Amino acid sequence: MNFSGIFGQIVALIGAGAVQWRRLQGVAHEPAWGSAPAVPAAKPQGSIPTLKMPTAAGWPDGQRPEAAPGLKVNAFATDLNHPRWIHVLPNGDVLVAEATQVPVPAESVFDYAMQATMRRAGALGESANRITLLRDADGDGIAERRDIFMEGLNQPFGMAQLGDTFYVGNTDGVVAFPYVAGADRITSPGRKLQAFKPGGHWTRSLLASPDGRKLFVGVGSLTNIAESGMEVEEGRAAIYELDLADGRSRIFADGLRNPVGLAWEPRTGELWTVVNERDGLGDETPPDYLTSVRDGGFYGWPYCYWGQTVDDRVPQDPTAVARAITPAYALGGHTASLGLCWLPAGTLPGFPEGMAIGQHGSWNRSTLSGYKVVFVPFANGRPAGPARDILTGFLASDERVSYGRPVGVALGPDGSVLVADDVGDVIWRVTGEHQG
Repeated sequence: MNFSGIFGQIVALIGAGAVQWRRLQGVAHEPAWGSAPAVPAAKPQGSIPTLKMPTAAGWPDGQRPEAAPGLKVNAFATDLNHPRWIHVLPNGDVLVAEATQVPVPAESVFDYAMQATMRRAGALGESANRITLLRDADGDGIAERRDIFMEGLNQPFGMAQLGDTFYVGNTDGVVAFPYVAGADRITSPGRKLQAFKPGGHWTRSLLASPDGRKLFVGVGSLTNIAESGMEVEEGRAAIYELDLADGRSRIFADGLRNPVGLAWEPRTGELWTVVNERDGLGDETPPDYLTSVRDGGFYGWPYCYWGQTVDDRVPQDPTAVARAITPAYALGGHTASLGLCWLPAGTLPGFPEGMAIGQHGSWNRSTLSGYKVVFVPFANGRPAGPARDILTGFLASDERVSYGRPVGVALGPDGSVLVADDVGDVIWRVTGEHQG
């Protein structure tokens, strides 16, 4: 009798059961969550870190994510091409940036294995390089009209519209285009306002200041822990402030390995972001995080993490470590928290004010994490309490396949919550169970 095989099957069944139990209980967090997380000691994985991702399967007919009790979800739009980010125009049109990471020459066996794994998981391929306009003219919660709003872009991600200008965060820079209110398409050539180095973490999120005078831009690092040297990381792992009047830009905050989602907290007026932390130190170490962003603040990368915990793999700068700011709220290890959206109280029934976060899901830990949309409640401008699930069910119970992976989160024109799913190629719409 093959006892080792039987034991392995039992362990797998117990693991799958535990995953399902957590889903049924609506538990959004593992270790290393919250304002005072228990971050495990680092366990360096050497030159070949853990590599594990589910196969991208897409959604079977009739299947959709699981909404939290009191909520419901429907497909606002389907058959997109890797939808990553959402922007809602003043007239209610919904813009979706369709783009993905593109392969680069592999420099090692691990690079080759990682690219093969990411391609199988639907996270690497040919980029559509376009923005699609979706319109729900009859108000039934489903977009019946679809137009190509822009095309021929370079891995577009962040979007912003201010007056007669539309801004796009391409991977190589921020571009401004002439815009006419209500336009179905932009074909005029753009004007580059800010150049960025492509490669590595490719997304460039955009957020306009409340007064419309500035744009804030998230730019991730090229590498994991600056293993190619700090010179190639110059100007990266930072959030930029771009003055739209004089065209000048400056680094607003740095030491942020990969800041993606950006949002304003309205009570304090503070800028917040979600950040993807470094790999290769264990399943929960360090956690990805949600944090307010101080002007001039430094958040540790690459020298340290979660405050001033030194990463011994990196040549150190004690002065930088001494001024590293501890993030506000841990979001679990390697959850790939990307989307971020402020939800006023009552946007979803039973939910107070707080931040909705799209967790794209892990690829580099022994047990998968993320693959859901979570909510962090706020009080008096700060996170206040444990996270709650909004949408789950993107991952099969045995964790072998993913039906979808949530990314961008936005407030819909009708007060719903819209979620971009770049494996399911869907925009999901979340409302209260008894809402339209």
